[in-house]
Amino acid sequence: MSQMRDPGLLARDAEGLFWMARYLERVENMARLIDVTQSFESPGFETEAWFGLIRINADEKTFLERGFSADATHVKRFYLLDRGHGNSIPSCLESARTNARTLRPLMSTEMWKQLNVFHRAVSRITPEDLEGDELSRLCTKIKEGVQAHTGITQGTLYRDQGWYFYELGRYIERADQTTRMLDIKYTALLPRGAEEKRMAELTQWNAILRGAAGYHAFKRYARAQFSPEDVVHFLLRDPSSPRSALLCVRRVESHLDDLRRHYGLSAVAEALELVELLRELLVEKKLGHILATGLHEYLDLVQIHLQELAGAIGRAFFRDWRPEPAPAQMQVQTQVSA
Repeated sequence: MSQMRDPGLLARDAEGLFWMARYLERVENMARLIDVTQSFESPGFETEAWFGLIRINADEKTFLERGFSADATHVKRFYLLDRGHGNSIPSCLESARTNARTLRPLMSTEMWKQLNVFHRAVSRITPEDLEGDELSRLCTKIKEGVQAHTGITQGTLYRDQGWYFYELGRYIERADQTTRMLDIKYTALLPRGAEEKRMAELTQWNAILRGAAGYHAFKRYARAQFSPEDVVHFLLRDPSSPRSALLCVRRVESHLDDLRRHYGLSAVAEALELVELLRELLVEKKLGHILATGLHEYLDLVQIHLQELAGAIGRAFFRDWRPEPAPAQMQVQTQVSA
């Protein structure tokens, strides 16, 4: 039996698949962060909780430049209605669709149709959808829209080089967003009383687990009186948790190795070195020490390494990779294939 010829993959298509996956993963995770932020609201501290979302995404400058003020209503509108802001859900979905349009020969009809239906639904979000229980229902619909895309892609996208670049983008973005989900815990303003603080922290850890779709899986294995260290381990290092940073990094490493072995892409060498360093960063230090000395600083370092890894992939395979902003800004680049 004759073997089908591998037609190769254009650099612009590799780039488009990588970014389409990142944007869609970002849409889902932004919806999760918004849902979690709403659960952190406590009387008198709503502004602090919502502006924490701005800080986590390093959007302070853009937020103020676009004329918004630091209150819950404006933060919700910034991420759910503002099409001119690159990190908003409508903007990310538009960027994913723009990339998808250039990838029509590589995508299934089902992928393209679902993405268009999803795009239309998000474009119809109104200010009324951001109020009370409507916001939680909206976030659920957005998450389910991305999950539908992921399921259709898993079932219909051809497993050639393009598949690997799609998966690389998805897992790098997911690892980054998991660190942001964890970091939101440290932006919440807690009550001062010891018992109130303990109960509030317990509630917030549960909210983070639910936001990462890991609450029930965590409860299967965790102790009845779980600690913050248990939650951080589950989200950063658990080898079976689908959103753990370690699982994502291991998948990236496996995909890069497959690109080298199966397709002869030796240019993955730098990215493989960086992903090995990132894996070591995730597993070497004791979590107790990290929590004692500063989880926020550790998560920033992980995010910087993820940016460097994405940069190595971009420089090796994409047409015109533009470096991401300086690590101190911690803002993810938004790039769209031409």
